[in-house]
Amino acid sequence: MNPKQLNEKKWLVIYTRPRWEKKVDMLLQRQGIESYCPLKQVQNQWADRKKEVSVPLFSSYVFVRVNLREEGLVLYCLGVMGYVYYMQHPAVVSDTVIEEIKRNLAIYKDVEVINLQSISIGDRVLVKQGAFVNQPGQVVQIQGKNVLMVFDNIHCALVTRIPFQHIAIQNLNQNKKNATK
Repeated sequence: MNPKQLNEKKWLVIYTRPRWEKKVDMLLQRQGIESYCPLKQVQNQWADRKKEVSVPLFSSYVFVRVNLREEGLVLYCLGVMGYVYYMQHPAVVSDTVIEEIKRNLAIYKDVEVINLQSISIGDRVLVKQGAFVNQPGQVVQIQGKNVLMVFDNIHCALVTRIPFQHIAIQNLNQNKKNATK
């Protein structure tokens, strides 16, 4: 391996202890390691007040930009569980993807990471925001990040496409219930 490859920095993904993303980011930066923990602003409500707080966009993940020599140092940081692997090598994220995440967080304040595997056809959902807020319905089709759903409580079938992040699962479909019994 030549010296140029040893010094070449690339973005890798590390897995952290639950709820340690911001701490790990701060500890790595104190050690002089370039790291990035994408944060989004959310409003938390307690009984007596509301407060806007920064929470990690990706649960238990932090990005580090390191060379081959620094890769080992990252693992000694308190709260780091290890690297995320893809095909038996640490997962590499391109600079353009990191820049795109930063740009989107600066432009769009309501960015949210959603696991599309958490919802399936037949699930009962509730619309969290938009024209049909608080309306329950059933998922008919999933098209990318949009959900085609039927609202059945208005005595007719009204079909609409709703962005995935605007719905919340009420109860799982019958197939999932039977699978758990």
